[in-house]
Parts: sequence; structure tokens; C-alpha cells
Amino acid sequence: MTEPQSSHAFRASSEAAWRELAVKAIKGADFEAKLVSRTADGIRIEPLYPKAPGLHARPVRATLGDWRVVQRIDLPDADAASVQALEDLNNGASGLALVFSDAVSARGFGLAAADERTVAAALDGVMLDLVSLRIEAGRSAAEAARSVLALARGQGLDLDSLRLDLGIDPFSVLAAEGGAVDAAIDAAAALAVSFGPEAKARILRADGRVFHDAGASEAQELALTISAALAGLRGLDARGLPLEVGRKRISFLLVADADEYLSIAKFRALRRLWARVEAACGLTPDPVQLAAETSFRMTTRHDAYVNMLRGTAAAFSAGLGGADSVAVLPFTLPLGLPDAGARRIARNTQTILLEESGLGHVFDPAAGAGGFEALTDALCEKAWALFQQIEREGGLGAALASGWVAAEIRAVAEKRERDIRRRKLPITGTSEFPDLAEAPILVLQPAPAAPHGGDDPARLVAHRTAEPFEQLRGRADALAEVTGRRPAVFLATLGKPASFSARAGFARGVFEASGIVAAMNDGFASLDAMIEAARASGAAAACLCSSDEVYECETGHASYEGETLAEEAARRLVEAGFSHVVLAGRPGEREAAYRHAGIEAFLYAGADVLDYPGRLLDRIEAMT
Repeated sequence: MTEPQSSHAFRASSEAAWRELAVKAIKGADFEAKLVSRTADGIRIEPLYPKAPGLHARPVRATLGDWRVVQRIDLPDADAASVQALEDLNNGASGLALVFSDAVSARGFGLAAADERTVAAALDGVMLDLVSLRIEAGRSAAEAARSVLALARGQGLDLDSLRLDLGIDPFSVLAAEGGAVDAAIDAAAALAVSFGPEAKARILRADGRVFHDAGASEAQELALTISAALAGLRGLDARGLPLEVGRKRISFLLVADADEYLSIAKFRALRRLWARVEAACGLTPDPVQLAAETSFRMTTRHDAYVNMLRGTAAAFSAGLGGADSVAVLPFTLPLGLPDAGARRIARNTQTILLEESGLGHVFDPAAGAGGFEALTDALCEKAWALFQQIEREGGLGAALASGWVAAEIRAVAEKRERDIRRRKLPITGTSEFPDLAEAPILVLQPAPAAPHGGDDPARLVAHRTAEPFEQLRGRADALAEVTGRRPAVFLATLGKPASFSARAGFARGVFEASGIVAAMNDGFASLDAMIEAARASGAAAACLCSSDEVYECETGHASYEGETLAEEAARRLVEAGFSHVVLAGRPGEREAAYRHAGIEAFLYAGADVLDYPGRLLDRIEAMT
């Protein structure tokens, strides 16, 4: 029988004692640089948090229990959309998001018309009194909303009992396309008279997706979303709808991404922030209707199966953070219109979380956890300060029209892109561990070209974070189609495998992330053998790979006194016809000598790993 451990084995320890051990573990490296990170908003992420003091548990959803599983219906044909909707509802979904092609979130698909006939055909067979329905439309949102209400009335349904999110969202349209918001709020106010004061329906939506997809940070998304809600509330109030009723006609939608901690904290923060707005309006805070959709910005076209993992983490985080409904984007969406298999996986992602893990039955999973509480508090503080700044700019409409919002988001997005290009923010399957031999994935229709946003700097344009890598890889793919072989770089390894393997692996990852083949080898018995293999490879460029110690070995050639092995290898590669030679590693004090020998660039951790591959593809394209 195992003896129980004595109590001293679990004695309490102090943060100071832990910190002392942590410093030893990192062998004297800078504690802040090694163990403390920061979010896009500059919020510190500590390596260790104590339990939060006090009682923090609070309802994270308006009603306890499972969140609703929502599926996007984005087929362009109404009859096909109806078949898709019924398949989703019969196989696990409890809500639908009906997408129209003019929606900011349409991704190039959706119904082209919002008239009563089209909407009735798309929802044919759907029991509106048993499911939730969210409308995804742009300038046609008011028409789509009227069409849905006409359908419900025609079926003799009680409008107040229906879970409808009619989705009039003038600020997303303003952010992405420009224009005015008054007509949309006029339409929302007119539609509001169709409902009683306790109706479940929401008419206006405060949607964070347009800001997130343009590159906004978590605090920016929160601040802009509550600003949209406040602007809508003011608009309804100005049109005669009391604040108490108007707030019940507004829904919220936030994006969940694969960052579990920040996503959970963001959803928890939204409820706190809006409660503060309600209190400032003289209202007693009331539970909000908060929907979630997994991030399109985080998805990738290459190794798209990793999108399943990203979607799972995001759905988990949104549910635990308090979303009333969650829509998981099918993993193939960046490639085009998803087929039935991709949609099934999106549904089942949530079914497993809810049915097998029971995540919907925990009151407030993050309550009292020091990390989550600290992040929630910090996001509230940052977002509230930004919200106040938007108010000083004249409100969201004025801040969008002036270009202030676009400039603020652009600064964050550009910083994120720099970190991605330097692989400080790695993207699995794209910037890290790319697979050039991946099999194509089938979709119903290929995705259209992404919009460029025109010349108006005030407009917000959606970007996926993987796009810089995907653009280079697309160029390499096009060259492979024209020439019959993929662009290649020869890995000129020096010394023994123990000396060159790490940097050769690094270089291979850099080039293959851009679609350029860089085949590994076992090393060479001599420099002559390496040069011969390089000539035979047919590669467009060569990359020297080894340790600094090997690079800096002097060769002892009388004609090249003081020449190192790296310099000799570079010189001989140039003599063999390689006009493009790069070295894996930092050049240090020998940069001038290396460049004199023919080395034109250096690849190392922290460098822009798209710069040299991009220049290399420029040269190959010019010669093709």
C-alpha cells in the first residue's frame, strides 16, 4: 500500500522564491525579456499569477446552460441554401446566420437579393420558432429584416417569441464602404414598433468583426464595438424609442481567435464595459445578447487543416468567455465556399465541446483565476480609455469618417505584420512547418480575390495574417506551373551534421514558407564535393549553413590569406555560377568580408524572413 505523502511536500511557497528558481532556470537571462510578454495593446502577460482575491463569479450568459450552435448559410442560390440550412439544423446546429452577398462579412458569397421571395426560399422548411436566426447583410439589411418578418407573419408566428437578430449594422458598412448611417437607424426604429418591450428580437447589431478583420487589437475591438452600440442606442432614443427598450433591441458580436486567454478575457470584458455604459445612461445593467464567430483573420489557405485546431480553441474560448451563440467558420473558408464535409466539422467542433465536455454548464469558468481576472481588468481599462477617446473624436461615426479609426487600427496591424514576418508570431503550416507537397482541398467555389480597399485611407480592409507568406508562395507556385519545377535553393552545408543541422533546418523553413524548395542533405566530404553537388542541383541560389565556428575557420590558402571557410565557399559558389549566395546566421564583425566574398544576405532568427525570398523570386521571375 502506498504511504500518503506528508503535508510538508505541499508547503506553501512565495512568489519571491518561485522567481529565484525561475531566474536560475533561465540561466541568468533577462527575466522581463524571457518570461514576460505583451499583447497588441501593451498589456503585460506575466508568467505566474496568484489566485485573484475576493469573489468574482458572475453569470457569463443571459441564461445558464449551453450556448447556441450557429451555422453560416452562405450559398448564393436560395434553394440550395434551404437544403444546407436544414442539413445543419438536423445535424447539431441550433441557429442559423443567413448571409447576403453585400454583407461586410460575406467573404464573396451569400444571397444576392434580400426580397421576400428569396428569403422565403432560403428558409423554406426552417421552423423559425424553434431556432435562432441571425441576418448577415450590408446595405440590404433593412430589406432582409422586413422579408424575415413577413415570412414569420405569414406563418402565424408570435414575433416577440422569436430569437431574431435582424442585423442592421450601419457602422460596419460605414467602416468598410463609407456612406451615412441615418437611413439604417431610421429603418431600425421603424422595425422596432413590430415588437413588444419584452421581445427576444434584436434589430441593431454592434459588430466587432469589421475592426478585428482589419487588424484591431482586443481593446480596440471592444472599444469600437461598445461605441457602435452606444451610437445605435442614441439613434433609437432620438427617434422616440426609450433607452430601456432601445438597449433590448441591440445585439453584440465579437470575434474569438486561438488565443485562449485573451479571447476569454475579451468576452468577459464586453459585458462589464456595456454595463458601465448602461449605468452612465441611468439604466440598471441588463444581460446582453453576445454572439461569437471564430476569426477569419487567423485562418490560412495552406495546411488548412490547422484551421480546425484554431477554430476549436476559439470556440472553446468564446463559450467559456460567455458567448450566447458561437459560429465556427469552416476550415476551408479561406479557399472558397465550404462543402458539406467542412461544414460538418464546424458543427461537430461545438457538439464535442458541449455534449462530451459539458462546457456550457459551468457558471463562470474563469472566475477567480488570477490570469483571467487580471487580463479582463486590463482589457476593460484599455478599452474604456479608447472608448472615451472615440467620444472625444465626436463618436464612432465621426471617428470612422475622419480616418482616425483606420489610422489607429493600421498602426496595430503594421506592428503585427512586422512580428509575423520575423516569425515572432509564428503561423503553423504557413510560416512554420510548411508542407510544399500538401494535397489540394476541394471547395464548392473558389474564393474571389480579396478587396484592396481603394484609395480611401479611412476605409477598413480585411486582411488575414498569413497573407504575406501566401502571396510569396503563390508566386512560387505560378513559377512552378510555368517552368515545370518549383524554384529551389541549394543548402550548402559545411562541416558535420552537428554543426549545420540547426541552421540548415532554419533556412529550409524560411525558403519553403515562401514556396521555394530547399532540400536537406547529409553534408559533404569536401568543399569540392559540395560545389559539385551545387552545380548539379540546378538551384537558383545557394545558402551556406553551419555554425559560426565552422564559418570562421581559416582555410590557409596562400592566395587568400586570412580567408575563412565561409568566404572560400561563397567565392567558389560564385565562380561556379551562383550569383545569389546567402548565409544562415548573423554576420557579426565579418559582414564586410562575407559580402566581399559574394554573400548578398543573411538569414537569422528575428530577421524579416520574407525579404530575401521575395527578392529572389523577383529575380527568377525576371529571367522566366
